[in-house]
Amino acid sequence: MSHSGSPTTSVQPTKETPSARGKWYWAKTTFTIAFFILVPVLLFMLIKNIEWVEVTAALREYHVKTLLIGAGIALTSYLVFASYDLIGRQYTGHSLPVRQVLPLAFVCYAFTLNLTAWVGGIALRFRLYSRLGLDAPTITKILSLSLITNWLGYIILTGVLFSFRMVELPDKVKIGSTALQLIGIVLLLLAATYFWACRFSKRRSFHFRDHEITLPDVKLAFAQAGLAMINWMLMGLLIYTLMPDKVTYQTVLGILLISSIAGVVTHIPAGLGVLEAIFITMLHHQLSKGSILAALIGYRILYFLMPLAIACIIYFIFEARAKKMLGTNQQHEAKQ
Repeated sequence: MSHSGSPTTSVQPTKETPSARGKWYWAKTTFTIAFFILVPVLLFMLIKNIEWVEVTAALREYHVKTLLIGAGIALTSYLVFASYDLIGRQYTGHSLPVRQVLPLAFVCYAFTLNLTAWVGGIALRFRLYSRLGLDAPTITKILSLSLITNWLGYIILTGVLFSFRMVELPDKVKIGSTALQLIGIVLLLLAATYFWACRFSKRRSFHFRDHEITLPDVKLAFAQAGLAMINWMLMGLLIYTLMPDKVTYQTVLGILLISSIAGVVTHIPAGLGVLEAIFITMLHHQLSKGSILAALIGYRILYFLMPLAIACIIYFIFEARAKKMLGTNQQHEAKQ
């Protein structure tokens, strides 16, 4: 298998003291448990007075055109996310055809959203790529590059929205606007540091906790940022399309970004409950709880469940044709 000589983003174990590892483990565990307790309690308090007849009525009011537009947005978002692995393909120099990489990444993304990154992003990606002929180091590079791509776009978008106070907050939490603005500025500085390091740093490898990160070149870094920002914006656009007109797009996007990081912290599959709790908390002063919940139910159907159903079909096709595709890939590689 041919590989380019370009540096890549990879994850390698490094040394960490047992005491530091222990403190981090207990801090993370405590934080996660707190979220597991807080989210259900908060969600119960918010939805206990919801008129479910209103939710049902709001769902029935969606026009077929709106749902088709939403499905198109979801499909576009998945294609953009799958393109993360095309960046990995170009960067690592592996020769798997695009027609195999795109559906593989689609499957992994759908399983990641519904069943956590450990299932879709890591376990499934390693299984499918290895069945197509890639070795573990190459798969690790693709995986780590995809993770950094996703969160680079997140950092930039969140930084812009918070720095310029583009998210409309309820009166009760507006006191935190300055804090959010400072967080936004810090995030933008962090992204700028990444771009600077990719362009100018002579030292290409860095250690963060138990990971070694090798920087890509700056052109790839900009490609990472562009694709990930588009993907996050499409996710926000889908929810915005399903929401009533009383809320702005930038507010919907900002709340989505906040709820996404909360979902990662809690490790709850699909962020179930977290997304709903945060959206209702942030928007109940503008919209009825029923209309908010209806929009989020539509979002989960279009962006989580329907793609997962498609991904299951694609996965079984992959499993059935894996040997044939591997043989084709090996023959193609032998000719080069």
